[in-house]
Amino acid sequence: MWNILGDGPLTSGLQAPDRVGGDVLHLLQDEDDGVLGWQDRALCAQTDPEAFFPEKGGSTREAKRVCTSCEVRSECLDYALANDERFGIWGGLSERERRKLKRRAV
Repeated sequence: MWNILGDGPLTSGLQAPDRVGGDVLHLLQDEDDGVLGWQDRALCAQTDPEAFFPEKGGSTREAKRVCTSCEVRSECLDYALANDERFGIWGGLSERERRKLKRRAV
């Protein structure tokens, strides 16, 4: 599944120990269901990622259309705002729209 962050699977960098105990498995499950677990339910994970990162001057219409019916839109936008994402469509907003939103909040 595509990771909205664009840096590989959600578990990249994690290596399973030779013997996985219940506690270790539980921790990995909590990570997926917790902070970034929303990415698995994101509609963008099922569509062309290039639509969410158009070239300068390219259309954002298709990505925003997908976002309007996505159940994790607010989590996505919160993530982008908290992590100062500078590129792409996140939570249905472009980088310019997110900057305006942040300025109004201050």
